[in-house]
Formats: sequence, C-alpha cells, structure tokens
Amino acid sequence: MTPDQTFSRYVRFSLYGFILVFIYYLLADIYMPVTPQSRIYHPVVQMAPQISGRVTKVFVKNNQAVEAGDVLFELDRQPYKIALEQAQLALDDARLQNQRLDTQIMSLNAQIKAAEAKLHEQKLLKTRGESLFQQGSISEQELETINANYSASVAAVSSLKAQHAEVVLARGEQGEQNLAVRHAANQLSQAKLNLSYTQVRALRDGVVANLQLQEGAYAAKGTPLLAVVASDGDLVADFREKSLLHTHEGSKAVVVFDSRPGETFSAQIESYEAGVSAGQLNANGTLSATETSNRWVRDAQRQRIHLTMSQAANVLTTMPSGARATVQLLPESTVGQWLATAQINVISYLHYIY
Repeated sequence: MTPDQTFSRYVRFSLYGFILVFIYYLLADIYMPVTPQSRIYHPVVQMAPQISGRVTKVFVKNNQAVEAGDVLFELDRQPYKIALEQAQLALDDARLQNQRLDTQIMSLNAQIKAAEAKLHEQKLLKTRGESLFQQGSISEQELETINANYSASVAAVSSLKAQHAEVVLARGEQGEQNLAVRHAANQLSQAKLNLSYTQVRALRDGVVANLQLQEGAYAAKGTPLLAVVASDGDLVADFREKSLLHTHEGSKAVVVFDSRPGETFSAQIESYEAGVSAGQLNANGTLSATETSNRWVRDAQRQRIHLTMSQAANVLTTMPSGARATVQLLPESTVGQWLATAQINVISYLHYIY
C-alpha cells in the first residue's frame, strides 16, 4: 500500500469517526443529555436588626454553626430599657387617671342627687307660690323670685348631668378594655418587643458567613449585617431546551461533583423552573425591546431544573453553597441508561485531571 493510499485510509477512518461521534452527540443530547452547568444552592438568610442602635456584643464568629434562636449579636439595651420604663409609667398613669375619673363620676352623681332634691323643693315652692299669688297672699315680685330660683335649679341639674356625661365618655369602658389603658398597654408591649429586638437571633439552623460586624458599629434598622447559610441544599441544573424533550418530573439522573471526583450519585428531577430572567417583561412605561443578533445560529436557551438526591441527601448539606456539579439525565431504555452511566463515569474520572 502506497503512502497516498495509507493517508487516504486514515482520512476515511477519521471522517467516519467524526460522523459517528457527531451522530452520537446529536442523539445523546436529545436522549441522554448531560450538562456541567449545575450548582448547589443553600438558602441564605440576611440578618438585619429590626431596630437601630450601637452594637455592644457579637456572640458568633465567621463560619460558626448556629441553631435557630441563637443570639448572633446584641444592641445597646439601655435606651430601650428607658423606653420600656416610660411605657410602664404611661400605663400606670392611665389607670390612675381612670381612678380619678371614677371618683369624679361619684362626686357628680352626689351633686346631681343634691341638685335634683333642691329642684324638687323649688318645684314645690313654685306650685305653692302660684297658689298664694292667685289668693293675693304674695306679690308678683315674690312669685318671679320663686320662678327664677326654680329655673336656676333646672339649669343646675342639666349642667351637672352634662358634666357627668362628659366624664363618663372620657372614662370609657371599665377594666383593661378601657381605651386609654389599651393604648398605654399597646405602647408597653411595643417597648417590650423593641427591647427583645436588641438581641438579634438566628431564624434557622445554618452557618454564619461573611461576618464583618464589630462591636461598636452602629446598626441601622433593616440593614443586613451578616448572613446565615442554611444547611439544606438545592441542586439545580441548566439544560438546553431541546435536551429536556424526553424528560419529566421523576426522571432519573446521575450527578458527579467537582469536589468529589470519581464518585457518582443517583438523583431524580423534582421540578422544572417556571421561567428564566430573559423571559421576564417589566412594565416600566417604555416600548418593548426586540432581541437582535448578528449570528446566523443563535445560542440555545437554557432552562433550569431542580433535582433531589434521596439516597444521599446528606451530601448536599455538607457541601458549600455554589459547589459545581455535572448532571447526567438517564433515558428510559436499558441500553441508553448503560451508555449514559458510562458517559458520566468517564466525566467523573476526568475531574481528577481538571
């Protein structure tokens, strides 16, 4: 065989090999897709104080494990203790004021009874005076005096009853349902709550991350000062849209992690993401912007799926948030599963190199 024939044979074999690899790639991308675009995400809880104040104590260190309810840091409690005492004084004052009003109501009741008794007396005098005037026993001036005293008594009773109604209205309901007491009690509860807010506690189990907080720093209400990375992890993978054509929730998968080369873990599809940021339209009052591209073949859109690892759930909890992984989806057929498993095993061993 001449050198030209040998070269021609190598070219043909290379071409056949390329065609076979290309066909395998097309079929594999549809029936047993694999993606290196996969990560572990842990929920991150930003810890921000609900009140403002100076940081007096920091009880945790960076990368320290904490449980829900553990105190992370504490703010200056003195201003809020004073506010609590002031609220307690306001509640005591409201109760004392109600006692004063109760005493005033009792006094007005006594005054009303006395005024009504005098009014009854003036009414009798008025009736007797009118009778005596008809008999000519008293003068018209004396009758006018009697009538004036009667009118004054009527006015006095009406005035006392008006004062009584005003005081009763100001007093309101009896006991703790009184409006003034309820308002003061509400202020006291808020003061107690604010005092409890001086201790910022972890909302869930996790690990303290990126701790930069120092004692003496001023903490503003609602401003995050540290983060707690939760232990439970979420494994997500981004596939090209056409690669998910033959998959569904519950489809089997195999996962390998960059940090654990040579190991494979079983998984399954838990759910599909409802969309991606590229599919979100903002109603901002401007006209829509069309997509432009100078490429003849545009980049394929990727969709995100969430996977579970029921047989090795502890693996997700021990890995840091952002850890990279490669996900291989398994087809339904036995042959396809064998090929897909072999493919992901090759990738897992390649992680020893890169």
